[in-house]
Amino acid sequence: MTSSFEELLPSTERALWHRVATAQAEGRAPSVVGAVARDGRLVWAGARGGTDGHLPDAHTQYRIGSITKTFTAVLVMRLRDDGLLDLEDRLETHVPGTGVGEVTVAQLLAHSAGLTAEPPGPWWERMPGSTRPGISDVLGERPLLHPAGRRHHYSNPGYTLLGSLVAAVRGVSWEEALRVEVLEPLGLDRTTTQPVPPYAAGWAVHPWADVLLPEPAEDLGLMAPAGQLWSTAADLCRFACFLVEGDDRVLGARSLREMRAPAVPPDAEDWDTGYGLGMQLTRRDGRTLAGHSGSLPGFLVGMWVSVADGVAGVALANVTSGLVPGAVAGDLVRIVADAEPRLPAAWRPLPEVDPALLELTGPWYWGTYSYVLRLAAEGGVELHPLRGQGRRSRFRARPDGTWTGLDGYYAGETLRVVRRQDGSVSHLDLGSFVFTREPYEEGEAVPGGVAEGGWRGGS
Repeated sequence: MTSSFEELLPSTERALWHRVATAQAEGRAPSVVGAVARDGRLVWAGARGGTDGHLPDAHTQYRIGSITKTFTAVLVMRLRDDGLLDLEDRLETHVPGTGVGEVTVAQLLAHSAGLTAEPPGPWWERMPGSTRPGISDVLGERPLLHPAGRRHHYSNPGYTLLGSLVAAVRGVSWEEALRVEVLEPLGLDRTTTQPVPPYAAGWAVHPWADVLLPEPAEDLGLMAPAGQLWSTAADLCRFACFLVEGDDRVLGARSLREMRAPAVPPDAEDWDTGYGLGMQLTRRDGRTLAGHSGSLPGFLVGMWVSVADGVAGVALANVTSGLVPGAVAGDLVRIVADAEPRLPAAWRPLPEVDPALLELTGPWYWGTYSYVLRLAAEGGVELHPLRGQGRRSRFRARPDGTWTGLDGYYAGETLRVVRRQDGSVSHLDLGSFVFTREPYEEGEAVPGGVAEGGWRGGS
């Protein structure tokens, strides 16, 4: 039995409509657009409300604020993958003279450079970029508040520096690099630095009366890499799917997994949220979501994707406050994933098996802890406890016959097979831990040796 799941069930669509309608009504937003993608394809979009007599749809532009940061982070990761910089490079190496050049590229991406949250002076989101023409105007006299690398402290000036980094290394503007390297290859034709009709106007709603006030839409100048972009529900769904699947024309799946991994510990009171390299991370309804939220005066936007479920949700509203778009987008993911859970991938045998690898499968013992080694695709292996909780990792094969840990406790560690002089397998060595075929196997290279007489009964 096969199914493409090209359409959602009517009951699922009704639940999505209800969530968007509730968000618009309770959030007192002039309009709300929601959209869902599943397995890389837009499967639902709906809107509620509107201004000037026009109902928005999945192709209506809204300003997306800080979701712009994820686009900027993709550009920076491309520089790394192209060999033009290292994430541990100091900013000074590529953009000299900022006064904060000791911070690293990775720290800027993860908001752990210790920089201030906002630039000095008046509310930058409602002021033209010309009011801050240079980096010194963005950073101010005291740009560093915390020791670099010690904690997550969200920083809009930090992403301004990353935009300047892109321009310095590529030799073109941040806007040009974004258009050529990301937007055009991914087909994000409705994602732009300036609004292109049809687009929603931004509004403020009076907190104690149902009346509107138009919000300004300023060009942010140097601050653009932190929040300039306009986009649509359809484009953001496509972008969210890219953040999972990758596209070799832009950024590979391995680099995107790196972006989705937590980069610094969360605050002590906030263990359900975190930040990777340009991506916000959260746990909602038992799911891990990656994406970003965004806000600028007149606009609130949320974009989340569940890798495990293959579902992305986007919510856009043209209001300054009143609703939490990230919560709405997360609910859209939950509604689809719960109502129409993803089918597991069909089991298929490996295309070919090396007999020498097959010999390694089965139980192994680290001391008295029992583990199982299984073969994975492309010559990889998986090591996990035979029962209960414990250290588990996947490993990728190396050309020299060893494996590198991909996740868990053994991420980055080397797993190798140690053989006897006759070529038979003696044990596995994993970062100095010895795994033998029997617990504390006599005659094997067990650290500390094995007591004479072996196992015995109690007295």
